[in-house]
Amino acid sequence: MAEKIRLFGRGSLVETSRIAAILRTETTGGLLLVGAAVAALIWANTPWSGTYETVSDFQFGPAALHLDLTVAEWAADGLLAIFFFVAGLELKREFVAGDLRDPRRAALPVAAAIGGMAMPAVIYVAINATTSGGAPRGWAIPTATDIAFALAVLGLINTHLPAALRTFLLTLAVVDDLLAITIIAAFYTTSLHPVPLLLALIPLALFGLLVQKRVRHWWLLLPLALVTWGLVHASGVHATVAGVLLAFTVPVRRRSPGEGPGLAEHFEHRWRPLSAGLAVPVFAFFAAGVTVSGAGGFGDPVLIGIVAGLLVGKTVGVLGSTWLVQRFTRAELAKGLSWWDVLGLAVLAGVGFTVALLIGELAFGPGSDRDATAKLGILVGSVLAAAVATVVLRGRNRHYRELVEEEERDDCYEN
Repeated sequence: MAEKIRLFGRGSLVETSRIAAILRTETTGGLLLVGAAVAALIWANTPWSGTYETVSDFQFGPAALHLDLTVAEWAADGLLAIFFFVAGLELKREFVAGDLRDPRRAALPVAAAIGGMAMPAVIYVAINATTSGGAPRGWAIPTATDIAFALAVLGLINTHLPAALRTFLLTLAVVDDLLAITIIAAFYTTSLHPVPLLLALIPLALFGLLVQKRVRHWWLLLPLALVTWGLVHASGVHATVAGVLLAFTVPVRRRSPGEGPGLAEHFEHRWRPLSAGLAVPVFAFFAAGVTVSGAGGFGDPVLIGIVAGLLVGKTVGVLGSTWLVQRFTRAELAKGLSWWDVLGLAVLAGVGFTVALLIGELAFGPGSDRDATAKLGILVGSVLAAAVATVVLRGRNRHYRELVEEEERDDCYEN
C-alpha cells in the first residue's frame, strides 16, 4: 500500500537542521533589508533628498568595458548577482540532494510558486491592459516573493509555527527566484548582443570544470566568475543571470563520505551571509528611495495593479495551487495543521521587494515616473501583505503556543 502523502510533512533531520540555519541568516538579513529600505525612503523624502540622488547616480568603473555604472546600477547588476548565485545554489541543492528530490515533495512548492506568480500577473494585466504609456510592461512586478522580508515578518511575530511551514515558504521563494530570473532573461532583455553572450560560455565552462574537480581556490574561481558576469552584462541579458548560471555548475554531492560538505553547501555557507547581510540591503537602500510626491497617486492603475497582485493575486495563487495539489493527489495536511496556516503563508508570500524592485526598474527605466509609482506600489502592497499575514499568523501562533504550554503542563504532571 502506497504511503499517504502529507502536505507540509516533516522533512529529514539533516535537511531540517540545514534549513533552520538558513532561516536564521535570512531573518537577520530581512531585518537589515527593512532597515535599509526605511532609511532610503526617509532620506529621499527629506530636504536632503538631492544628496541621496547624487550618491545613487555617481558613476564609476572602466568605460572601455562598458562598466561605467552608477552606484545604483552596481548594486542592481553586481550585488544582486551574488543574491542569485546563492539562490541558484540553494535551488540546485534542494532538487539534487534535498528533500525536494522526491517529486511528491517537490510538487507542492513548485505548484505554489507557479500559481503565486501567474495570478498576480493576470490581475495586473487585467487592471492595466488598456493603460497607456507602457504600463502593461510591469506585469511581472508583483510576481516575486521576497524571502528575507517575509522571514523578517515571521521573526517579528516570534512564531511557534511548525518548521515545515517555514521550510515551505523558503522553498517556494527559491523556486520563485528561479522563475523570476527566467522572466527577466526572457522578457526584459531589450537588446541582445550574441557575441559577448557566446564568449561568456568560455569562462563559465572553465569555472564549471574547476568546481567539478572540487577546486575551491578563490583566486582561480573569482576572476572567472567576474569575467562571466562582465560578458553577460555586455550581452544585454541582465547580469544577475550570470549568478544563476555559475551556481548551476557547482556540484552538490560529495565524491566520498569523508570529504566534508559538498562544494555547493560550502559556497552557500560562505556567500549567504554576504548576500543577506550586504548585497540585498545595499540594493534595497538604492532602489527603495522613492520620492512619494514624485510618484503617481494611489488611483494610478500601475500602483493598483501591483498592490492587488501582491495582496490578492499571491494569496489566491498560492492557496489555490496548494488546494489543487491536495485535491488531485488526495494528499492530507500534516497532523495538527490547518488551512488557516496555509492562508497565512499565502498572504505572506505577497511580500515582494528585492526582485520586484529590480523588475520595476527593468520594465519602466530607473528614475522614471512609472518606476517611482511601481516602487510605491511595491512598498504599499508588501506592507499590507505583511500586516494581514501578521494578523492571521499571530492567531495561529497563539494556538501553537497554547499547545506547547499544554504539553509542558502534562509533562510536569507526569513527572
